[in-house]
Amino acid sequence: MENLSEKQWIQRARSGDQTAYKVLYQQHERSVRSRVSGYFKWKADADDVVLESFQKAFAALESFDMEREFRPWLLTIATRTALDHLSRIQREDRKKEGSADASPSEEVTDTTPEEDIIHDEVHQRLMQYIDELPSLYKDVMIKYMIEEREYEEIARELDLELNTVRTRIRRGKQHLAEMMLRGEVE
Repeated sequence: MENLSEKQWIQRARSGDQTAYKVLYQQHERSVRSRVSGYFKWKADADDVVLESFQKAFAALESFDMEREFRPWLLTIATRTALDHLSRIQREDRKKEGSADASPSEEVTDTTPEEDIIHDEVHQRLMQYIDELPSLYKDVMIKYMIEEREYEEIARELDLELNTVRTRIRRGKQHLAEMMLRGEVE
């Protein structure tokens, strides 16, 4: 394999060189996995987020500013992807719990105590980050990420326009991703 700089590999990937994509993936897969794995109970979820993060980054490679470092840019994408994935999981769990055919007596737990502890730690860390958000985003993000409310519900409860809720959630996620990237509130 050629001994090229990271910027050269990025340029090659921009022109569609599959080897360049592979090299960039191999160079950064471990740091992306390290960034996202703490947010999920299951390895499969982390695997999904790692792949989705690279897909998003490679799809947006043309917009990458070559004056900046690639790794922080990629890790920001990974953090945002992890937050989105976590929100989806929480909403799916809420829908499953609310299904009429599920009875408490049929409930089966397939998590270990260690996995429950990890999940609780991730939840606590997420709450710490959300608590540090500007108040404009904090209420919306609590309702969205913790209470797992849909956009329409949040808009009604907070008496806000639906587009305002969408914007605040998007910006709240950006703030969270930036705080997590900097390692604040740990």
